Amino acid sequence: MVIRPERIEDIEKIGSIHVEAFDTEAEANLVEALRDSGIPLISLVAEEDGELVGHILFSPTTLEQGTSRTSIAGLAPMAVLPAWQNKGIGAMLVEAGLAYCRNAGYAAVVVLGHPNYYPRFGFVPSVSYGITSEYDVPPEVFMVKELKEGALANCNGIVKYHKAFSQL
Repeated sequence: MVIRPERIEDIEKIGSIHVEAFDTEAEANLVEALRDSGIPLISLVAEEDGELVGHILFSPTTLEQGTSRTSIAGLAPMAVLPAWQNKGIGAMLVEAGLAYCRNAGYAAVVVLGHPNYYPRFGFVPSVSYGITSEYDVPPEVFMVKELKEGALANCNGIVKYHKAFSQL
């Protein structure tokens, strides 16, 4: 299994991975909208014997604290083809993506995801830092991970996503 950055020739297959995994076009449309927006993305694929079987995307989000704004990464979406699920591919994508985010200089990553899955990677409920999502979601599913120790000390505020997320 190889985890690598997406290439232009992967774009169509990435869309189909999200459609197959989620049984809807919403996430595929989100990936396309974020890519088309021109914002810097970390977009990785899982490839096995030349076949793409998974994808993960990280995009810039903003932690707003009054008049202060801090750029952090948002993990969304992630998908693995159904036939390849429960084989550790999602974990490989998350770990590789976190390393890319750290190398890109992000201090933290947020995710809206399953509370039994993401803690294994060091994610904790964001409310433990006084951080909430702009969306009305249960606190246990909105999580954050520091990539730089102490980066979220004395932080609190609201995470705002790119406008493409509001079109989901």
